[in-house]
Amino acid sequence: MENWTRATRELTLDAVRAALDAAVGEASSQGIRVSVAVVDASGVALGFLRMPGAFLHSADIAVDKAYTAAGFRLPTGAWGEVLKGHSPAVRQGLAARPRFTGFGGGLPLLAGGDLVGGIGVSGGSEAQDEACANAARIVLGMALP
Repeated sequence: MENWTRATRELTLDAVRAALDAAVGEASSQGIRVSVAVVDASGVALGFLRMPGAFLHSADIAVDKAYTAAGFRLPTGAWGEVLKGHSPAVRQGLAARPRFTGFGGGLPLLAGGDLVGGIGVSGGSEAQDEACANAARIVLGMALP
């Protein structure tokens, strides 16, 4: 008989809290105020934090960055390079998709090669958002794709 199931890994509540804290800690050290979202491998929200004073729209953007990173197993900042080799229709069509975010600040979270979620940060520059997301990834001991 075939095996129709497989074991999956998922983020724990402690991991979600640690990721949020690490991203916010990095933002504080940079003097910026951000929103941070953590999603599971399916893109469903696990945790969210908006620092007081963070831009209103940063909340939705952080969630969309986490969703995009998990959905494609790709850092959101990589899309500019990835799309260069595709037709204008693909570049425009993908960018028009609801919740797709093609700029830096979102990272997939990988544990032992398995996708376990994504993190998205918004409120600073792309480089600042990426640094905050990367701080969370490092605290969790997760690899980059």
